Amino acid sequence: MCVCVTFVTFLSAGDWSSEGCITTLLHGEFVCSCNHLSFFAVLVNSKLSVDPVNAANLGYISYIGSSFSVVFTTVTLVMYICLRKGQSEQSLGIHVQLTGALLFLHLSYLLSEWWVWHEADGAEGRVCLAFGLILHWALLSTFTWLAIEGFHLYMLLVRVFNIYVKKYLLKLSLVGWGIPTATVMACHFSGVYGIHSFYMTGANNGSSTDICWISSATDSPGVVVSYITVSGYLGLVFLFNTAMLGVVVVKIWGQRGKGRMWKDWATVLGLSCVLGVPWGLAFCTYGPLSLPGLYLFSIFNCFQGVFLFLWFLALSRKGRPEHSSVKDSSSQKMMETNLN
Repeated sequence: MCVCVTFVTFLSAGDWSSEGCITTLLHGEFVCSCNHLSFFAVLVNSKLSVDPVNAANLGYISYIGSSFSVVFTTVTLVMYICLRKGQSEQSLGIHVQLTGALLFLHLSYLLSEWWVWHEADGAEGRVCLAFGLILHWALLSTFTWLAIEGFHLYMLLVRVFNIYVKKYLLKLSLVGWGIPTATVMACHFSGVYGIHSFYMTGANNGSSTDICWISSATDSPGVVVSYITVSGYLGLVFLFNTAMLGVVVVKIWGQRGKGRMWKDWATVLGLSCVLGVPWGLAFCTYGPLSLPGLYLFSIFNCFQGVFLFLWFLALSRKGRPEHSSVKDSSSQKMMETNLN
């Protein structure tokens, strides 16, 4: 009798274990399904090729990073609400909703993993479909609020004057939550949500690991939906926000003074996190450099909630900017307003 096993390790030598794996006979062939080792990058690249050892390492990074992000995004939301009232209300509202989207993303990812882990014999069903839909909605909400952060930065830095928009934050909120909601509702009626199976290379018996996500079934349009709503959407957001980060770098370079270089670099790194530039590492998970790209993507994006918390903590120590000089750059003031 053939028995499915999975490799248990963490950044070191390990051993094979049958715990959490199911062996089924399909058309005369043994098929394995293991409820372990799924990792965060599967959300943005459904055609990954990773061996069991690296899949285990990436899985541990994903679980630990997402758990930390859930904790730190919750703390950040409390700090935003309790400590930042009355300062830069519009920017505050955008930051709060981006942080909330990240909280939903990492929490739904962990819950999706937990469900498959504990329901290996019957994970396919309405509950898994619901988790897949919520996870897709949270991912699209995160992308949308990252794009809104870039748009708001454009309004502050490029269109410094005459930027008043009636009910500005309400309209942004309708876009930030409305677009993902409409998208997942359309996808739901297409029947794309369910079990997504990731097959590992170099594993015996076609070993796979599952997650409640966009279904990988051959009769499902999941591949097309994933490329359009995830890869395509992420690509547009990444290009726009990278361009906005370039505008910030040009403006900072033009205003650079003595002793400000390290502060400027800290500003750029912090904005890179706020604008979601590390999400662009998803496009490095293809090709010959896919394995390093997977590790970098998992580290930077699973721990994004922690980085946002540290960024906010650093900003809260700076205090409000001084307005003593009339000759201060308007764009610099606007940038400080946005960041604070």
